[in-house]
Amino acid sequence: MKKPAKLGKAEKDLIVAATAAIKERYRDDWQEVGAALRTRSGRIFTGVNLDAYLGRMAVCAEAVALGRAVVEVGDDGIETIVAVRHPPPDDKDQTIAVVSPCGACRELIFDYDRKARVIVPDGKASKVVPIAQLLPNKYTRGPER
Repeated sequence: MKKPAKLGKAEKDLIVAATAAIKERYRDDWQEVGAALRTRSGRIFTGVNLDAYLGRMAVCAEAVALGRAVVEVGDDGIETIVAVRHPPPDDKDQTIAVVSPCGACRELIFDYDRKARVIVPDGKASKVVPIAQLLPNKYTRGPER
């Protein structure tokens, strides 16, 4: 298993971009998560989750960011991706923090780029890990695309 990478300026910039996205679009119980991804060509795309009254209809922030990247640059690959969560307004601690992608997002990220890196929480800090580390024994349809 690969050792987690420390955060460099590029990773910190992604966290800043995701944080800015959710700060701008935050709505309590509606938009709470922001995401940012860097494509292999270096472009950054952001997104926020799209909540819905029917929970299964909700769309995660990572999927929104990935959708924007695919529409704007095509299948360029995911170099690194991160999600952050805005706390509810009644929480004393209003720190926006890095969160791990949900299982569905792990699948989506892996399907779009098996070599993607993901920024995840590591105690009070964050670290970078390969998507495969977050999704062991992944079901695949066949050879790598």
